[in-house]
Amino acid sequence: MTSLAESVRARAAAIRLVSFDVDGVLTDGRLLYTEQGDEIKAFHVQDGSAIKLLLEYDIEVALITGRRSAMVARRAAELGIRHVFQGVADKAEALAELCTALRLTPAEIAHVGDDLPDLPLFRQVGFAIGVPNGHPATHGHVHHVTTLPGGAGVAREVAELLLRARGNWPFDP
Repeated sequence: MTSLAESVRARAAAIRLVSFDVDGVLTDGRLLYTEQGDEIKAFHVQDGSAIKLLLEYDIEVALITGRRSAMVARRAAELGIRHVFQGVADKAEALAELCTALRLTPAEIAHVGDDLPDLPLFRQVGFAIGVPNGHPATHGHVHHVTTLPGGAGVAREVAELLLRARGNWPFDP
């Protein structure tokens, strides 16, 4: 991982909860349907192991998405993600309620998003993270843009960033 600006490292080190948008962040943003009308989503396997690692190091993980999908619920259950908000019209309200329940301050929260509905969340968190293939209007509202595009291991990259900033990355020699 390349060196980070000290301001990014400081923001990352304070994080106790990271929320992820799903479509365009944990997936590549495309919606695929079978002839029977079933929706198909592709999740990156490295994101799964990274999310488990975040949880192991006491960083809570949340999924906040405007769409509903049985596949998102299944993936969250597989990974042990307890905080899943689907079909959310007001993502910022959902995150605010979660942060109140977990007794977290904005400085302790990161959000990873890619599109206009993520802008209110970017404004309320201490560490706003975008993806390079996100809507261009989002890039001016984030503290950091991942090198990997949505669907290609963004959660793994974010996990490494957060854990390295805390001095907890377990894979250095």
